[in-house]
Amino acid sequence: MTNNTDLGFVNCDIRDNIAYITFSHPSHNSLPGKLLARLSSTIEQMGYEENVRLIILQSEGERTFCAGASFDELAGITDFETGKKFFLGFANVINAMRTCPKIIIGRIQGKAIGGGVGLACACDYTFATTFASIKLSELAVGIGPFVIGPAVQRKMQLSAFSQMALNATEFQSAEWARERGLYQELFEDAAKMDTHIAAFSKKLLASNPEALRLLKKVFWEGTDHWGELLDERAGISGKLVLSDFTKNAIAAFKNK
Repeated sequence: MTNNTDLGFVNCDIRDNIAYITFSHPSHNSLPGKLLARLSSTIEQMGYEENVRLIILQSEGERTFCAGASFDELAGITDFETGKKFFLGFANVINAMRTCPKIIIGRIQGKAIGGGVGLACACDYTFATTFASIKLSELAVGIGPFVIGPAVQRKMQLSAFSQMALNATEFQSAEWARERGLYQELFEDAAKMDTHIAAFSKKLLASNPEALRLLKKVFWEGTDHWGELLDERAGISGKLVLSDFTKNAIAAFKNK
């Protein structure tokens, strides 16, 4: 029997100086630890690939960009070290995106939940469809969006972050997310979005690479401490996931 956490893939295709990094998982593009590790290492590698000047982060499928971390893996955590390692998965991806010297464009074709919102927020420029509603569901299972919180708050400000963190069972619309700075441009379907991504990418490729590299540094000023911060946040979540409250909440969620 195949373990659900062993499914999925991360691919990277380099075309015309653009690295298209694509992830996929049959459970609504959720990301188990193995895929998160591949995603962070791929982003790091592309950051130093000489013939890559731009990165596009995307997922397979139509209506879900990323459903967050693997729920099956979350439910199987029984000790603190495993719990912290689990939550460091998204921390490592966010830090890889943050420190990558290349501009990262997010292609958000559908819903983003939990860690998926964190990935979208860690992109430097984000295109989305009107189907790309968002939700931070962590509190609903007794945890909280601690690891992705800094990325969400940086991109969308504290008010939007706190609203989503506390209202953990409700989706916010893609238009709501655009108004609060997560999405720069919205489209009614993926085909129109892809046309605009291609045009925008062409403009960036015609720009001074050194100027883009320096702009990336400016965009992420004040985040040099995130390596330590996200490690600390992963520890918070690693402890919470072991609590009776969280275990009961996860069991109730799985039994729905």
